[in-house]
Amino acid sequence: MKTIKVGGVPEHFNLPWHLCIEENKFSDAGLNVIWKDFPEGTGAMNKALRAGEIDVAVILTEGIVRDILHGNKSKIIQNYIGSPLIWGIHVATGSRYKDIQDLENTKAAISREGSGSHLMSYVNAQHHGWDTSILEFEIVNNIEGAIEALKNDTAQYFMWEYFTTKPLVDNKTFRLIADCPTPWPCFVIAARNESIRKDPDRLKTMLKVLNIETKNFRNQRKIDVVLSERYQQKLEDIRKWLDLTKWSQDQINEEDLEKVQENLYDLNLVDKKKELKDLIHNL
Repeated sequence: MKTIKVGGVPEHFNLPWHLCIEENKFSDAGLNVIWKDFPEGTGAMNKALRAGEIDVAVILTEGIVRDILHGNKSKIIQNYIGSPLIWGIHVATGSRYKDIQDLENTKAAISREGSGSHLMSYVNAQHHGWDTSILEFEIVNNIEGAIEALKNDTAQYFMWEYFTTKPLVDNKTFRLIADCPTPWPCFVIAARNESIRKDPDRLKTMLKVLNIETKNFRNQRKIDVVLSERYQQKLEDIRKWLDLTKWSQDQINEEDLEKVQENLYDLNLVDKKKELKDLIHNL
């Protein structure tokens, strides 16, 4: 049996992976897929890919593209979520900030440099016409760190996936100011170049099993109830999220990758762009 170490965030997007593991769908195909949660997000997964701690990451598109441009020896082997990610922009419930424009020149809590919360702070600032050269950040590692930072006013706002943080809005830990959808498909599957070179067939088999699962994922009986209970979210929120979310079984397209690179370059988050062949690998 061939082992593949996969990393991803502990969020509802990744339930198809867990079902394939728990229901022995990978093992029936001769694969030992070992899952590792990364609550710190994309920045931590990029570090793990570079260190060889994982073979594959289910990772934010803009985060892996930027890190490949900065020397991460990995490539995108498939799109995973073909729809945008809805980022919620949150403040502490008792914060004096009421409107998105109130947050100009304040400090953003981010999980770590190169994370989605970091990069999307730039995208949001650009969208509202703020000076992106003077943005300030407080590294908080995870949601728990963000709760503390906003409560103690060491940071004033925090961007994270809307539905993941919705329970914290409902219980009045956070207050939602606005949202910011990504201008591209949000999650891709990336693999280390060494893992691709060493045994591409095992990765191809992994994707085949996963794609069968995701193709009909939304139509599985009571999948909304399973998601709601497993990720402790309201059923109405899960149903809304399912309506907005589209799993992909294809490679990410050139137009979307160019859009990501253009945004990163315009925001001075990378100093060069690369050709498509340097970013993706078709198994």
